[in-house]
Amino acid sequence: MKYIVAVIQPDRLDEVLNELEKHQVNLVTVTQVMGHGRQRGEAEVYRGHKEVGRLLRKIKIEAAVNDEYVEKSVKAIKTAAHTGEIGDGKIFVLSLEECVRIRTGETGSVAIG
Repeated sequence: MKYIVAVIQPDRLDEVLNELEKHQVNLVTVTQVMGHGRQRGEAEVYRGHKEVGRLLRKIKIEAAVNDEYVEKSVKAIKTAAHTGEIGDGKIFVLSLEECVRIRTGETGSVAIG
């Protein structure tokens, strides 16, 4: 089991979710976050609007997946989030020790679905 965390541009969210759905990854959590990478949040015209301040708007997508879905999930996010411009984002893949479905008490890969 793995826990995938992706930080992407807000305007790529629909494309990423659609691509994940094509690969049967439907259990995701999406959060609006702020941050910066190498550009250090410097004010600039970015994708048609001026971003001001040290932190830029981003979207964080989180998904717990069974091992057979890791590669598909990462590829789906990479494909849909990629524009070739600075700030496309990052994907982190973490080991997931345990998962528990609260409703049924199921554990492990069965609980992920």
